[in-house]
Amino acid sequence: MNKYFRMQLTLILIAFSLAVSFVIAFFDYGKLKERVRIGHETEISLVEDKIVESLTTIDNVYNLMDYQIADEMRGYSDEMLALYEKENDFERWDFQALKERFGMDIYVIDTRNQVVYSSFEPDIGLDFNKCCSAFAELLNERRAGDKFSHDGLDLQQYNGEIKKFSYVPTPDNHYLLELGISLENHGIFEKFNFIKTMDTLKSRYESVNSIQIYNSEGFRFGETEAAKYDKEISPEMRPLLREAVLSGKVQERIQSMGKHRVTYRYIPYNADEKRGISTQRVIEIIYNDAEFSGLLGQYRNEFVQQLLLILIGAVSLSFLIARLVARPIHLAFHDSLTGLKNRVALEEEVHKRLENKQRSLALMMIDLDNFKMINDSLGHGEGDRVLQLAAKTIQEIVGEKNFSARIGGDEFVGLFSDIGATEIRQLACQLIVKINESFDALGHIENLGVSISIGIAVASEHDRFESLYEKADRALYLSKENGKNQYTIYDGGLDNQLD
Repeated sequence: MNKYFRMQLTLILIAFSLAVSFVIAFFDYGKLKERVRIGHETEISLVEDKIVESLTTIDNVYNLMDYQIADEMRGYSDEMLALYEKENDFERWDFQALKERFGMDIYVIDTRNQVVYSSFEPDIGLDFNKCCSAFAELLNERRAGDKFSHDGLDLQQYNGEIKKFSYVPTPDNHYLLELGISLENHGIFEKFNFIKTMDTLKSRYESVNSIQIYNSEGFRFGETEAAKYDKEISPEMRPLLREAVLSGKVQERIQSMGKHRVTYRYIPYNADEKRGISTQRVIEIIYNDAEFSGLLGQYRNEFVQQLLLILIGAVSLSFLIARLVARPIHLAFHDSLTGLKNRVALEEEVHKRLENKQRSLALMMIDLDNFKMINDSLGHGEGDRVLQLAAKTIQEIVGEKNFSARIGGDEFVGLFSDIGATEIRQLACQLIVKINESFDALGHIENLGVSISIGIAVASEHDRFESLYEKADRALYLSKENGKNQYTIYDGGLDNQLD
């Protein structure tokens, strides 16, 4: 009867263990997949924000000196009007001499919206009615008027060069006299060069295939490598760009390329100060999911291996529980080597305290510095002894009213409620000193440089276990980076939240 009962209990425990373990594994994998997805989307969002910030910065800074350039253009435009009054035959104009004197290119646009004369020869014959219908309408309005006008940052259509253009109609309204000055050699543009920002972001993030900026007509800014061969947006994607311009909303298209997907994303951008249509632009980001898919594939393989280990472990553990119920229950929430609570118990405790809305909940993450050297030099037996000594010291300092745990390897934590900033700092200092004294007393590990680094984080009202854990982990990383054997408080949160 006893054996039959044990067999029943074993089978029940096996089924229960497998069910729970598989659910936890699938849940963890789901969280991991979601984390990877969020990380991928955050990376793309960061790229978008950087480009928009770069464009906004150069527009705002450029506006500080823009009107000075506009005044110069106005003066030169008046000179050209005076010259036109004397000589309206442009064949007799010396455009190169005017360019040298003004330091700007000169363009003459007729009623057909064609460039008929220019100091920039590649633009002669350019027909705005064919390439740029919206801009052609604006040119018609300006030619029919009698006022000088100027645009913001714009591009030279031939090569994507960043320029500023001004326009003034002739008195007979037959022509527009246009001036263009390059801004790329200006100190402001050199300092706030969004073209360089695009290149830097593309090289930094593997998921980004290309970053380009177009004007509202679909012509690319900047003399990039791509612009040498393709100055306009592809006909296939032009409708998306137009929709982004007209709607003011982000447009996106996903295409399959082999095993991966490529996303074309178009983000409309308008400068704070609008001038003509030159301040209306569209950011194109083409990114792939190769890195995203690669990570998911890697995690899937690890997940399968994890499931196999769970299967073996669950069956073995079930047999053990059937024989000794108390011991496995204890091991479910405790670390067998040190006797401290483990990560499972820690998560449960953190969730409980967060749900109870306890005030000023602080998580202290503790990591042994250079612990690997003990295992490598003195063996794992001595490493276990050091871990037990560290656990004992941590438990003494953390105290019975608080919570201490070993969460794996050489990592420990302390959990505190209703504690002040001064007290938590004192505890961290006391723990570092006490650990150093304990390790020094061992003697034979003195030359291995074993110490502890500490990261401290305080829970906000929106924190869950994962976010609180990540904050403490970041603080611990800073302690490591700054030389070890010290503590760091995440973002100064304790000073603001615990006092």
